[in-house]
Amino acid sequence: MKKWKKVGTPVALAAILLTGYAAYSQADGATQPGNVDDPLITKSYVDQQLQQLVQKEVAKQIPSTPPTSPGTGGGLMTSVVELKAGQTLTLNAGSELIVRNGKTLTVSSDDNGIPDVTAGIDVAPNAPVQINHLLMFPREGRGIKPDPRVKQDIIFVMVRGGFKLTNADGSIVTP
Repeated sequence: MKKWKKVGTPVALAAILLTGYAAYSQADGATQPGNVDDPLITKSYVDQQLQQLVQKEVAKQIPSTPPTSPGTGGGLMTSVVELKAGQTLTLNAGSELIVRNGKTLTVSSDDNGIPDVTAGIDVAPNAPVQINHLLMFPREGRGIKPDPRVKQDIIFVMVRGGFKLTNADGSIVTP
């Protein structure tokens, strides 16, 4: 029986010391939330941080400058373009166009057409464009030109996105 007491006493003493140390460590705050090692955050802080990130991403998507000239338009603003006989209006990928008056034909660097969103069709190259129909340009190298069979001074076109207006000789039209 004495042998058991001698072995049990050091084990009991070690258990008491370890329990006391664990209680002291927890009271010290080493594992409590809210200190430097484990900070607490609030919902309003998370909402604020997310809002700032969203604003930064939106700012990256919106161009900071509007189109500078009819010959080199761009951005999300709508530009009114005056298309004269012999000129070609080529749009950037992702741009949109609405012909407001006059007779125009599509132009394409390949055999693919231009989506007419209003009618739900593809307009083939060299086909007439309907007035007040929204056309979308999925790729570069597509656009419109005045119908050479019709004599009209100026055709007005609304463009959203980037575009290039060129003369028959290939020179870019500047304001």
